[in-house]
Amino acid sequence: MTDFIAAYRDYLTEEKHASANTLSSYIRDLTQFHSWLLSVGVTDMRKVKKETINEYLLHMTHSGKSPATVTRSTASIKSFYAYMMQCGAVKSNPAKSVVAMKVERKYPEILSNREVELFLEQPKCVDEKGFRDHAMLELLYATGIRVSELIGLDVSDVNLSAGFIRCRSKGKERIVPLYTAAVKALEDYVRDIRPRLIADEEEHALFVNMSGERMSRQGFWKIIKYYQEKAGIEKDITPHTLRHSFAVHLLENGADLRSIQEMLGHADISSTQGYSQLVLAALPQQVAEVWGPRYQDTGKARVFTLTEDAITQLLGDVPKPYRPLDTPYVTEKGEMIHAPLIKAAGKAGGYR
Repeated sequence: MTDFIAAYRDYLTEEKHASANTLSSYIRDLTQFHSWLLSVGVTDMRKVKKETINEYLLHMTHSGKSPATVTRSTASIKSFYAYMMQCGAVKSNPAKSVVAMKVERKYPEILSNREVELFLEQPKCVDEKGFRDHAMLELLYATGIRVSELIGLDVSDVNLSAGFIRCRSKGKERIVPLYTAAVKALEDYVRDIRPRLIADEEEHALFVNMSGERMSRQGFWKIIKYYQEKAGIEKDITPHTLRHSFAVHLLENGADLRSIQEMLGHADISSTQGYSQLVLAALPQQVAEVWGPRYQDTGKARVFTLTEDAITQLLGDVPKPYRPLDTPYVTEKGEMIHAPLIKAAGKAGGYR
């Protein structure tokens, strides 16, 4: 690793408070970029030109790297040279005008309410592992916290009497409320199970593995996959799936976008707004054909109603009894609007 990459790593850690995963990805991308530079005779990262970066990205594509991987590497290189400019190591930023590849947006899998219930039912509270896993999954879905936050929780971060947990991420702290089922699962685990699992009385971790040490990300991944297979759910469930499902289900039940942003710990509300697209993507295709063109093709806000007659006119007979949709839509200001009355802001507006 070059001195510049090492200094950049320290910058991400100490000033940007980057997560372990972000740090690992950026440094890996830059190390691979540096190795390629050496292979083509470039020994000084300060002498890299825009054309050199574009040549590297083309090399990645020809080597079979996915568009998402190339795009991520582009972001890493851009961030690195922005830092090099900031610290005065280079006079101009060779990556500034490099254009990232366009990546087709792939929506994450969202579990239905029934699938969530089925998944959460899998851990059986008959032994230490069952109680622990039940508490972890209930907490993850009840709060929508990141997996890194879940495994990073200490016992002192949990206030069961008040019904909340304290999460820390990227140098910031937030309070996330719990619902009754999660509180009960945590109470059982903390009171009866965790004392049997911990190997050392000085262990602060809330969730530990069967050896009594803090649960790892890889260990939790295996837990998720085990219960997915046991539940017979065909969707690809990752540790982040419950977080996505939590956010979408809150939207579907009328939660305010700003509140969801705070619970998820998003610094920018645009990250939270992306979940409204998941709500739209989850709608039946026939209904999408009804309202989709109406809200996408207008640049001005307008109101229209999904009535039985309107749907019948477009799709034919409507099954009886007809019940208007109750799907929420979120404006860029965080306002919640429910069908059948939908305020459509169009291309220039806030449905993202």
